[in-house]
Amino acid sequence: MRVLCTTLGSPSHGRAQLPLLRALSKAGHRVLVVTTEALAPVFHDDDVEVRPVLPQFDPVAVLTPHLGELQDGAALSLSSPVLPRLLTRALAGTAVKPHLDVLAPIARDFQPDLILRDGMDMAAVLTAEQLGVPQLPTPSGFSNTIEPEEVLSPLNERRRELGLPERDDPLSLVAHGRVDYVPPAYSFSRNLPPTLSYRQTVDVERHQVLPEWVVELPTDRPLVYAAIGTALPMVREHLGAGANPLPVEMPDATESLEAILGAAAELDDCTVIVSTSGLPVDTEGLPGHVRVTERVPQPLLLEAVDLFLTHGGFNSVREALRTGTPLAVMPHFGDQHTNAERVVELGLGGHITDRSARGITDMCRTLLTDPAPRARMRAARLAMLTLPDIEQAVGDLERIAG
Repeated sequence: MRVLCTTLGSPSHGRAQLPLLRALSKAGHRVLVVTTEALAPVFHDDDVEVRPVLPQFDPVAVLTPHLGELQDGAALSLSSPVLPRLLTRALAGTAVKPHLDVLAPIARDFQPDLILRDGMDMAAVLTAEQLGVPQLPTPSGFSNTIEPEEVLSPLNERRRELGLPERDDPLSLVAHGRVDYVPPAYSFSRNLPPTLSYRQTVDVERHQVLPEWVVELPTDRPLVYAAIGTALPMVREHLGAGANPLPVEMPDATESLEAILGAAAELDDCTVIVSTSGLPVDTEGLPGHVRVTERVPQPLLLEAVDLFLTHGGFNSVREALRTGTPLAVMPHFGDQHTNAERVVELGLGGHITDRSARGITDMCRTLLTDPAPRARMRAARLAMLTLPDIEQAVGDLERIAG
């Protein structure tokens, strides 16, 4: 079987695809990843062909043509449902053509039997329809928040331009299903039905080990791990030094990290590891129970953590479900706000709305002393362990591809 996979957005989108692509490659199928130059390194340790030829995903460029749809000139909150709807329509509208112009010729030459796509990738939907092959989105926060009704009309416009039949069903977007790594009862997708579910893996990237300094950490107190993910620093880099042409109130990653470090200092009855994602922070004067690191293999560390203070990206949420680690979610943008709401709804942790150091500290202390989130997380982990291994996806996808 020949499988074409597309990856956009942030490195987390590619990491979510790695276990699936690895299983397909191991089974002898040929896998071609079409991605951006920035995301190509995600796949460098795996037996897949990578073509880093897609245009870099730029949310500013994608959204700018659609800003006229806003009712007034006021800045939008990143928790507003308006922004995801605008992005959804943009990705199915004006943003499709430059992507499709690159992807379609590659796909025609490769002749895939199946396309696995980034949830954001509407060009891959159209490419699959042109070739008459099935396509499925892989796990991503965008798939969780997408409203298929918002996509149907602009996609039908593109179909008319390409001479493809129009569709009446909004769920034609996922006509052959979708892949997820959580049990249906714990799904974070608001509008897409549950379908192919497999167990989230602990070892995502190859050859990962924890740094030796973790052995020296005190084990007679709770261990808290804090991280802001990779997406927010990437968005900040796109926007440039302080320039923000969008009417959107962007969070400041450095301010978030400073508040997290302030909270870590106050949690003096815990050991706290803070991952900075490479952002510079002032660590002078931090007490000894706080360990600051640029990066750490998160899925491995979560196996030994009592509380995960997180931005709430979908990769991080799934990894916490796999290890049964309660979540204190401080969302920044995108699907993270709805993920935080879903975490509370499922009883898996808390949503930090007071973003001060004191507010973060209070939420962490509440979750560390409340047995209910840990019990609920244990139930979620047990449900996760009932799912089939990712290697079972190979047979399922073979049947879909015929």
